[in-house]
Amino acid sequence: MSHIFISAAHKSSGKTTISIGLTAALRSMNLNVQTFKKGPDYIDPMWLSRASQHHCYNLDFYTMQQAEIVEKFNRHSHDCDISLIEGNKGLYDGLDLDGSNSNAALSTLLHAPVVLVIDSRGMTRGIAPLVLGYQAFDKHINIQGVILNQVGGSRHEGKLRAILEHYTDVHVLGAVHKDSSLNIDERHLGLIPSNEEHLADQKIKYIADRVKEQVNLEELLSIAATAKAPEPDSKYTIEAPSIIDNSLKIGIFRDESFGFYYPDDLEAMTSYGAELLFIDATKDQHLPPVDGLFIGGGFPETQMQALQDNHSLKTSVKEAIENGLPAYAECGGLMYLSRSITWNDKKFDMANVIQGDIVMHKKPQGRGYIKLEETHSHPWDNTDREQVIFAHEFHYSELVNVDVDYAHAYKVLRGTGIDGQHDGLIYKNLLANYAHLRNTNNNHWVKRFIQFISQTRNPCHLLASTSITQN
Repeated sequence: MSHIFISAAHKSSGKTTISIGLTAALRSMNLNVQTFKKGPDYIDPMWLSRASQHHCYNLDFYTMQQAEIVEKFNRHSHDCDISLIEGNKGLYDGLDLDGSNSNAALSTLLHAPVVLVIDSRGMTRGIAPLVLGYQAFDKHINIQGVILNQVGGSRHEGKLRAILEHYTDVHVLGAVHKDSSLNIDERHLGLIPSNEEHLADQKIKYIADRVKEQVNLEELLSIAATAKAPEPDSKYTIEAPSIIDNSLKIGIFRDESFGFYYPDDLEAMTSYGAELLFIDATKDQHLPPVDGLFIGGGFPETQMQALQDNHSLKTSVKEAIENGLPAYAECGGLMYLSRSITWNDKKFDMANVIQGDIVMHKKPQGRGYIKLEETHSHPWDNTDREQVIFAHEFHYSELVNVDVDYAHAYKVLRGTGIDGQHDGLIYKNLLANYAHLRNTNNNHWVKRFIQFISQTRNPCHLLASTSITQN
């Protein structure tokens, strides 16, 4: 099983750009490339998926069991030519002091040789102790090469190569020269998602061409070929999904405003029998005939005018939820269902389902891993009402001016949620939270949501329209 782990010395070294370029360059060689992303992330996987033309899957110690990570990695890597795992932050960075949540720990678990991306701006001889330190810090980590990034020119590259050759035994797989055209624009939550970048394919091709010119792909493939397949845990069993209701239709908001969905979560929905109908919140005028609705995260604040102007869809959504349509919303979805969003002193009306307003701030209001405890108010059936949910959040918005005393599905044990103490606002058959859930062996939220829809469905919930534009 050929695979490789792309990491970095520190955050913002350019490893995502390099990973995108490597993925697309390898694919241009007619190789079947499967990508993975360490940790909770939507945006980087969207770019990697676009570069590989395959879904990118997240591998996360906080929300997944180690055996589950190995099983998912092996299953999705089985039929590909090479798997590429992109780390997050730096190689040894992670949640826990002992490094058990780090990128290095994931590379060890997957028996993946590591390639370090190093931002070499302003560096010459100092690159040697940096690399030597990373090699010495944990001798069990298999650092097989480096890719120099943001190199100042041919002279700079020559010095860096000579220094690394003299002082270290690490392979320099390539040197990507400084080029502003390689940059992917960023904003408050990181890179602009590929679903908003209208020239995404051209950007990916440009990055791939530069990487192909400046990185030795054959040597990288040789290193990847030395990787051993991680051993599955014989005691680990994964629940095989069975059809709950093969007549269910679930509406999914997916457009430039809403794009934060884990592919395996959506795949789980279809495996339980649901048909997914994708909805453009800025263009489609009405909900299609659906039994349930899922509005994921995204950047509704960047499309406020278009969302406000689509009055008919907002009305359709509000009427459906008022009539009892089972609905689930995460972060951006919660924002859309509020009365209004205010950002940069501009206020726009939203769906007015939740009697409260969204205000955008300049600093994150909730960021990172979150730990929740279910309350007895949770609308989805669960035999274990003391269940603890491990999830994540990342939002610059805050829900204010809440006029109704809503029940909440979760008590926040770690993180921020809606008000620092609660998350999972409940209204009729709607559950809306800032937390992003992952469908894992510890949290079968998709199964519970599908069961809830099946149990509450009623013909009066089906809203028909001929004007829907399917994507």
